[in-house]
Amino acid sequence: MFRFLCFGVLMTASAFSSGKAAAACRKVEHLTQPFAVCTFDPTADDIRILHRGRDGRPYGGFDRVSLDLRQEGEYLEFAMNGGMYERDLSSVGLLVTDGVERKALDRGESWGNFYLKPNGVFFLKDGRAGVMETEAYAAAGMSPDFATQSGPMLVIGGALHLAFLPQSDSLQIRNGVGVSKTGEAVFAISLVPVRFHDFATLFRDQLNCPDALFLDGSISSLFAPGLDRYDNANPMGPIIAVVKKAPGS
Repeated sequence: MFRFLCFGVLMTASAFSSGKAAAACRKVEHLTQPFAVCTFDPTADDIRILHRGRDGRPYGGFDRVSLDLRQEGEYLEFAMNGGMYERDLSSVGLLVTDGVERKALDRGESWGNFYLKPNGVFFLKDGRAGVMETEAYAAAGMSPDFATQSGPMLVIGGALHLAFLPQSDSLQIRNGVGVSKTGEAVFAISLVPVRFHDFATLFRDQLNCPDALFLDGSISSLFAPGLDRYDNANPMGPIIAVVKKAPGS
């Protein structure tokens, strides 16, 4: 019953979505594979990284984000899972929300995609979006408004991550974020399982992003009313969202 109710909240909130929001998202084809791509301007769009709700607990999904925003006279225009997380839904690496560091940058070594170096950080600061490799981020002494760390980097200064093989047989639904040469935040999710190499070349060759970061694979989820996507099937940690004021609020 709760999931049905929340799905209804998401559908109702989507009714507020503007034509601009619908235009921000589109389907593209790259190397014969389909992807959903959503592009936002950080100077004009309210892009946030969210994790815990008004009750102090991790959101875990888009439904609870939407419910919280409605209490503030706002609504969810776009959302995507925003980085890897632990069993308790805390972030694996750096997490900054509302200018407060909730978890420190992780520069350690371990196993799994997060630690397939170089990994990196997606951040927002004073109306600017960026993707930086972790060590470069640490050296820059950043104090962002929002940030999430994940890995591996997909594209670093126009070059693909060296671990990606064009003939790899590792196929997954994947999602990630890049920043275009014109400063736009570009979010993409594959609509079929794809290899890392193909996902990275999507950002570099078609989406004009010299830097891009992998966000996750198996739980990749998207809320994009313009594409009739209302994913909410899996618990998740950090969530990247674009938020709008509700009409009349």
